[in-house]
Amino acid sequence: MATYGAMTIPRIQQLPEPLAQEVTDFAEFLLIRRDHARWQLWTHFAKTLEIVESDFTDYLSNLRNYEDRLARGEIQWE
Repeated sequence: MATYGAMTIPRIQQLPEPLAQEVTDFAEFLLIRRDHARWQLWTHFAKTLEIVESDFTDYLSNLRNYEDRLARGEIQWE
């Protein structure tokens, strides 16, 4: 019986380069998710990016949300 890797690798090799890169990126994401420290950094980055990219009209509510999360210890100011 073939392993998932033995079945999947040939399929990935048949993909065009941009799709193969997406598979690689997804695999990296899965590895990060399994590493608690790296996952915490990734989620902190994603949430910070969400705040940065938000519309300026949301700035005050996002700032309050950020400060509340700091106060609860959910994130750390660095």
